[in-house]
Amino acid sequence: MSVFSGGKKIIIRGEEIEKEFENRKHVFIVCDPFLAETGKIKYITGKLDNIGVSYTVFSGITPDPSIEIVAEGIAALADVKPDTLVGFGGGSAIDACKAMMFFAEKENIVENCKFIAIPTTSGTGSEVTDFSVISNTKKAVKYPLIDPNLLPDVAVLDAELTLTVPKETTAITGMDVLTHAIEAIVSTDAGDFSDAMAEKAIKLVRSNLLVAYKEPENFSARQGMHNASCMAGIAFNNAGLGLNHGMAHALGAHFHIPHGKANAVLLPYVIGFNAGCFDNLTGSAKTYARIARLIHVDSGSIRQSSLNLIRSIKSFNHLLEMPSNIREMGIAKDDFRDALDSMAEAAYADSCTKTNPRKASVDEIKKVYAHAYFGAIGRSL
Repeated sequence: MSVFSGGKKIIIRGEEIEKEFENRKHVFIVCDPFLAETGKIKYITGKLDNIGVSYTVFSGITPDPSIEIVAEGIAALADVKPDTLVGFGGGSAIDACKAMMFFAEKENIVENCKFIAIPTTSGTGSEVTDFSVISNTKKAVKYPLIDPNLLPDVAVLDAELTLTVPKETTAITGMDVLTHAIEAIVSTDAGDFSDAMAEKAIKLVRSNLLVAYKEPENFSARQGMHNASCMAGIAFNNAGLGLNHGMAHALGAHFHIPHGKANAVLLPYVIGFNAGCFDNLTGSAKTYARIARLIHVDSGSIRQSSLNLIRSIKSFNHLLEMPSNIREMGIAKDDFRDALDSMAEAAYADSCTKTNPRKASVDEIKKVYAHAYFGAIGRSL
């Protein structure tokens, strides 16, 4: 890592957000139907009404936004020619907004748009990254877009928006945060600055995720997770991710599993592979032992510390009522076996896999998938 990017501007809480819309002519807001129909969108539109700024709401976003949805959004952008875009919602809304802006600027439909990202879940860190993931539903493939122009100009972290997030979503997005931070630390492109962000994110998850899950209206825990999500986003935006995300992208594309849930289920098994816990211990095992220390489960042995980390993540998943393996997600063995070759090849080619600490062949990825499917080493599909 030779350049570190920490996000352009981060606003904690929402008091200062109205200033970001001053002297704007037209704001284009991207969100999902739920936020529009329940009135949560008034968090933005109310402020725009107060200062007399016109706006358009595009609320057609679905989970894992598709190429078709992005194209619809670009067409809507062309009709109103906004000078400000707002991605409002979870990672899907912010990622879709990024893609709309990126391609609209490429086609000279809009130019020099101010881009504000306001997450309503604590998971993707998309508000501070230059990543966007768009799905090709016909080919069952997810395409990561990576470009510095995708980095939002302003990120707003207001836990008030997360207080009504369902428990399951809190669990899924929270484990996404943990996966981002762990993969950023063990990435081949990790550095001191990204490590600092990732380590703090892990500590915040350790202290706040279970509290936010059990006490949904606990504002302090919610803000802690919002901050952790942002910090983990900054960490992986600089250091990259790894095999866990490559495999999760492929698994999610084939079986329509929420991204954070796919990450959570795969994480113990990918750590086991990367650390060499089940064959020959690797250099990255020392890094996993350092992560184990952050959550207070380290021991005198590097191998045992790595194994303790794996067990702790499995325990965390259990406490969050997450599946312990892929089979528990209701995916039939025959269906999984039929998709295995395609998923392993997609995971191998995924851009996230490039910075994984241990090189993995397609066959090795298939073995990790099999381990994660059964929750046991050495089982074949």
